[in-house]
Amino acid sequence: MDGGTLVLMGDVYDQFIEYKHLVPKAAPRLVGLLAEWADAGAEVVYVVGNRDPWHGSFFADDVGVTVARGAWEAERGGRALYIAHGDGQGAPATLADRLSSRLQPLLRAPLMARLYRMGLPGDAGYGLARWAARRFGTDGTPDPAAHRALAHAAHDRLARTSADLVAFGHSHRAALDVTPHGTYLNPGYWFGARTFARIGADGPALCRWRDGAAVPFAAATASAPAFAAAPTL
Repeated sequence: MDGGTLVLMGDVYDQFIEYKHLVPKAAPRLVGLLAEWADAGAEVVYVVGNRDPWHGSFFADDVGVTVARGAWEAERGGRALYIAHGDGQGAPATLADRLSSRLQPLLRAPLMARLYRMGLPGDAGYGLARWAARRFGTDGTPDPAAHRALAHAAHDRLARTSADLVAFGHSHRAALDVTPHGTYLNPGYWFGARTFARIGADGPALCRWRDGAAVPFAAATASAPAFAAAPTL
């Protein structure tokens, strides 16, 4: 990756609990690749999700990745970006979303993470977190109600703030909505459908990784006027 910005929009791991001297062994090749990109001058941003919020200093200090525990707001090419995982955005659409919304402030509090690590070290703590995710989480199937709630929240933010693009993940359903106030973007579900989003000089586009190449969605290749001349994201 030569320059540019890569944004990971949360739930990169099924669970991520970083201890003082231990990190999960999952996806070591991904971590190495991110480090290579960061060393080569690319900007890599990791916006944590509801499944992987308990990061310490490993990604920032050892990998060279910017970790955003809330929304990541930036300006690129004179355009204002608001990018968040999406949990806690808008009215909760499902029981899981309602539970996540209520527990989010507690689960993302540094004190709670510290107490959890102290009480359940190593494999015990990680194993319990994975069990809870499988027992009370979803299987990744896109949820129409969650998708509608996120789209509504994004359109509302575009209308009442200076953001030119609002991007959410979480619902696992791709979306590209160009409105008079800006653009709502959802990259979809990489693990299940191999979908992602790109922002280049022609604006944002949804793509699917197929046969070793990025294939644009047929209905999502039109330029978004608000992002003319924006750099690759």
